[in-house]
Amino acid sequence: MKYPTKDEFQKTLRNWGVNNDSTILIYDDSGSALASRLYYLLELYGFNMNNVKILNGGIKEWTSFEEITKEKTIVKTKGNVTLKEANKDLFVQWMDVYEQIASRNPNVILLDSRPHEMYTGKKMKGSVRAGHIPGAINIVSMKGIKAQYWISDDKLKQIYKNLPKDKTIYVYCHDGFRMSLAYLQLKKLGYKHVKLYNGGWADWGNKLSLPILKGDKPYSGDYDL
Repeated sequence: MKYPTKDEFQKTLRNWGVNNDSTILIYDDSGSALASRLYYLLELYGFNMNNVKILNGGIKEWTSFEEITKEKTIVKTKGNVTLKEANKDLFVQWMDVYEQIASRNPNVILLDSRPHEMYTGKKMKGSVRAGHIPGAINIVSMKGIKAQYWISDDKLKQIYKNLPKDKTIYVYCHDGFRMSLAYLQLKKLGYKHVKLYNGGWADWGNKLSLPILKGDKPYSGDYDL
């Protein structure tokens, strides 16, 4: 899923009543997988991230002590938030990913954050082809969530224990949410160089000239080491 343009996203935020100094509290019913997408877009376009918070537990956390209102939300006055151009340090395009495959750059790790059966090619979703990008390792970001809450930092570290912090990480998924969640998780764990593939598997898998692999291994067949 490709991210919206700056103007598209800015228009949406203004319609929500967001100003440059607004505090934004994000929640969802998916363990912050959906909220993470909005968080990433706000950071991508230069919003003040000191004013952005995510409610751990989302709807479940809130409804444990307070009912959700069923009344229609009052339409707010349009905001005046002004965004910046997309931060090029936070994303890559398919050409960047392909270049790393061709060169096998040891300083870049390609991370597939989708469910394992999608990585192996047993399940097809998000594109006309199934499998993974050659060289990608599979770490399922949703394993960092249990009953709508983030797991402990120690358990989260175990999920990413084989991912070195001194490398640049390119992350992708098929819908934009799982890789955004991985982005947040890695950021929390102290990873400094994480970029999301704009379009992800939905982009790569639908470009029929680009290579894909099936199975558990990052490389196999003609791409085997």
